[in-house]
Amino acid sequence: QAQLVESGGGLVQPGGSLRLSCAASGRTLSSYRMGWFRQGPGKEREFVSSISIGGNTFYTDSVKGRFTISRDNAKNTVYLQMNSLTPEDTAVYYCAAAPGPGLATSKIAYPYWGQGTQVTVSS
Repeated sequence: QAQLVESGGGLVQPGGSLRLSCAASGRTLSSYRMGWFRQGPGKEREFVSSISIGGNTFYTDSVKGRFTISRDNAKNTVYLQMNSLTPEDTAVYYCAAAPGPGLATSKIAYPYWGQGTQVTVSS
């Protein structure tokens, strides 16, 4: 069973950048498709980005061109580089993992989740 720990969240001004990390233990992430989700205040948890075992990526429209998902299998870590942040990006960001190939945007496709890291975009 994969255990996931997110880090890298914090307070940033609008237009700033953050890089979130998701480190795994217990299993090697190289055999998992990975996803990032977020949950803003009073909102449902929503899909942000996904990366396949082979490195294919997919993003929700609101973050395209601003966020980049990547993976370093040697470090057993997945990243989410977030640029040009806006207050609408404020949320708890969650890393998720699912064994197998392909990409997935649905929460129910991911059996393993981290505890989340808070990202606050405010001046």
